[in-house]
Amino acid sequence: QEQLVESGGGSVQPGGSLTLSCIIQPIIFRFWPMGWYRQAPGKQRELVATITNSGVTNYAASVKDRSTISTNNAKNTMYLQMNNLTPEDTAVYYCNFKKGNGDFGPWGEGTLVTVSS
Repeated sequence: QEQLVESGGGSVQPGGSLTLSCIIQPIIFRFWPMGWYRQAPGKQRELVATITNSGVTNYAASVKDRSTISTNNAKNTMYLQMNNLTPEDTAVYYCNFKKGNGDFGPWGEGTLVTVSS
């Protein structure tokens, strides 16, 4: 399985917005939900949001009211739009899928989001 490739990270001021992108493989998305995960410095990787191929979404409480996960199947791309960013959102963001047995696909390099003034 190929690594997933994330893009769209960068530096942003508090209160700003970013949209992250991830190229997805349709055959994988057909069977397993895709998601965004993040790892802040010194912390464990955590779930940000997931989406199924039927459009069911799930968000971490910390981002729920200011984030949107979506896909463009024609472009084989998954997005994460985040608004009202805070320094606590600073992390490396990864996209991945989770199999029914709990295993994840191969992790990519992620894309760094830095929120600071």
